[in-house]
Amino acid sequence: MDWLLAGLGNPGAEYAHTRHNVGFWFVRAVAEKAGSPWLREARFKAELAQCSASGQRLVLCQPQDFMNRSGGPIQAVAAFYRIPPERILVAHDDLDLPPGTARLKFGGGHGGHNGLRDLDRALGTAAYWRLRLGIGHPGHKDRVVAYVLGAPDRDDREQVDAAIHRALAVLPDFLQGRSDAAQQRLHTLES
Repeated sequence: MDWLLAGLGNPGAEYAHTRHNVGFWFVRAVAEKAGSPWLREARFKAELAQCSASGQRLVLCQPQDFMNRSGGPIQAVAAFYRIPPERILVAHDDLDLPPGTARLKFGGGHGGHNGLRDLDRALGTAAYWRLRLGIGHPGHKDRVVAYVLGAPDRDDREQVDAAIHRALAVLPDFLQGRSDAAQQRLHTLES
């Protein structure tokens, strides 16, 4: 059965390098490693790429609607490819984790993340996998919007890229059903 790997982010060049788009950075790294091109799929309001990894077919998705409306495109792609929620991995930014941190988890709350909130609503469940990529917190809730829509400094970007690299390294275990091993390895690889 296929896997759907979806990244959360905002479409458009003006958002490409912002912290809110680290989910896109992850799925782009998967596609780049596989040499898979992205294709615009207007019927899903998404960009898709397909590849194989660890004996699994992967459908990669970047919703092309804004973050708080990204659930619809991901749900539409999952329905078309008949991928159940438990075979969906969503990569997203996480304010509660410092830059350079990556965490795999199944299910749970949305933690105030508008993309996850919308996806929970669209899927009718929170029972899907998440790859939480830490971006740090600006220190005060009034600064969150400007922070997530801003670009990280060079050090933070390098740390996020390193976390994505570590997540790519454990992806084969994850895709082959060894999620416990993938989680343990990812959570202990951090610098």
